[in-house]
Amino acid sequence: MSARFHDHFSFLCLLIALVANFGDVCGDDGQLRVAKGNTELRAWLENMVWYHRYSMAEMQQVTGFDEPELKARLAAFEILESNRPLRPAGRLLVLPYPGGRHPRIGFLDGAVEPQRETKLSVFCPWDDHSYVVMDVPEAIWSNLGLTYLAHTHINTIWDTQGTQLEQQEWQRTDDGSFTMQRVLPNGIEFGTTAKVMSDHVAMTMFLKNGTSEPLSDLRVQNCVMLKGAEGFDQQTNDNKTFADGYAVAKSADGARWIISGWEPVHRAWGNARCPCLHSDPKFPDCNPGETQTLRGWFSFYQGTDIDPELKRIESTGWRRTKI
Repeated sequence: MSARFHDHFSFLCLLIALVANFGDVCGDDGQLRVAKGNTELRAWLENMVWYHRYSMAEMQQVTGFDEPELKARLAAFEILESNRPLRPAGRLLVLPYPGGRHPRIGFLDGAVEPQRETKLSVFCPWDDHSYVVMDVPEAIWSNLGLTYLAHTHINTIWDTQGTQLEQQEWQRTDDGSFTMQRVLPNGIEFGTTAKVMSDHVAMTMFLKNGTSEPLSDLRVQNCVMLKGAEGFDQQTNDNKTFADGYAVAKSADGARWIISGWEPVHRAWGNARCPCLHSDPKFPDCNPGETQTLRGWFSFYQGTDIDPELKRIESTGWRRTKI
């Protein structure tokens, strides 16, 4: 049996099983993502086991496999905690967030069924397990109303129309960057690129107006969720600073920092209940056929004084640098 035939056969068998047991597998979470063949499945299982350290139940929720089948796949792929590879040297580790585990601690009613296609995990450099989840974007507002939302909470303009947006995934480019883009039913197109550097993640976000009318009030919510970062998961804003467009969190021991910034910034804030950081930008008004662009920065810092580090970041000129 050829590898290609085996992939197609396995995919068909999985679809049949899922249709037969859809309610039992999915529950009400909507986190199921059927892999398109063994290559994609293996990559996601490596992601979940080696890096996000998922439980068997969490992996079942994402893949749709029952426990015996999941164990068989892990054995076939030789994916074990004991053969977890070393992290790449000289650059941050960034991976798509698999879903199936809620990235928040609290305010869960404000993020039902979080969608993974806008979420990237950035792993902290100071231990082998901590990470944050960037939601880029979490939401986009416009003069039309809530134009995009990466979870279920309040109705978007598409929910009001009864239109469901299809699932998507991050794509990885040859240089290791991650990109996602989506075309909405009315012709608005948006997307994010995250370029992984040695000490930070450089981001751009674009929005193209494919409608026949001008767009305004283009506010964006970009969220950095701290649940998975040890020492940063307290449900408080007392450990956070918001200045000059930066949203910064300090660890409980005062020696580590998480830094997020977007340009042009509209509002910097934090939700203590999640807990999370927001440096929320705003696109300039956008006429039909035009494209507007935002720039973003994300990094970690180890030290007791954050002010010199913020000055150093500002001196890089990231607000004006093209990716």
